[in-house]
Amino acid sequence: MLSTGALRAHLLAARLAGPVATSREESLRSYRLFAARDPRVLLGLDPEWAWGDRDLIALMADKCGVSADPRHTSGPDVIDPERTLAGLEAFAERIATAAERRVPVLFGTGHPHRLLGFYAELADALSAAGCPVLTPAQGCSVDITTRFGLRTYNLDYVRGVALVREPGEEGAGRETGAHTHSPLPVRTVLAAAAEAGGPLPELVVGDHGWVCGAGQLGVEAIGLADTDDPALFVGEAEGRVSVAVPLDDAVRSDYYRPLTRYVLNRACLSQ
Repeated sequence: MLSTGALRAHLLAARLAGPVATSREESLRSYRLFAARDPRVLLGLDPEWAWGDRDLIALMADKCGVSADPRHTSGPDVIDPERTLAGLEAFAERIATAAERRVPVLFGTGHPHRLLGFYAELADALSAAGCPVLTPAQGCSVDITTRFGLRTYNLDYVRGVALVREPGEEGAGRETGAHTHSPLPVRTVLAAAAEAGGPLPELVVGDHGWVCGAGQLGVEAIGLADTDDPALFVGEAEGRVSVAVPLDDAVRSDYYRPLTRYVLNRACLSQ
């Protein structure tokens, strides 16, 4: 069993927390774009409150532990490992509740290269506990605006986790897909589930647009977020995201395995 102290040490050693690879410049740019309501960083959220740059810096200092000083404009961003641990505890509580109630769950990631394994292990555990792990809209096309223009992607599932691929990438053994912040995939999945007569997810687990897009539509959503993804933390502050766990979401995929073990243990789902 991984202790809290051992996980804290791992978070710092793997740079999941503490000084992280995300730069202060990247984070501040995201806050400026969010304050301007740029859809690229809203991730499907339609904020109810007015959020200026300084409001977002204060929020992210509270939620993540980044510097609260607007004059601090360069260098690596910092995530407080205690806030990551608290987020993982709340995340595990939601997973445990879903398992106890055996509710339908949807998993989706915009970071398949990094986070697919983390979500897949959770999906396996919830499925074993009796939760239907939903996979609607497999193979459906989604048109997503990117910096290269409008691109068509296909929805796919790997070990119960939704992701998008560029056309022609499907194939056995291909466990990676495209990186995306878009909420369009989760909207497509939820619409397909509704049109098919359900079941609809009672919990969405993921990141980026999967969490914010679901939360905006009134589905309980929990997920992971970096310091340059303020939308999840705004969603949490406004009550549309249940849990946003602050951590670097782009380190090596194997660095997330101890987090999976910790969450499953805290949720009493270890096998």
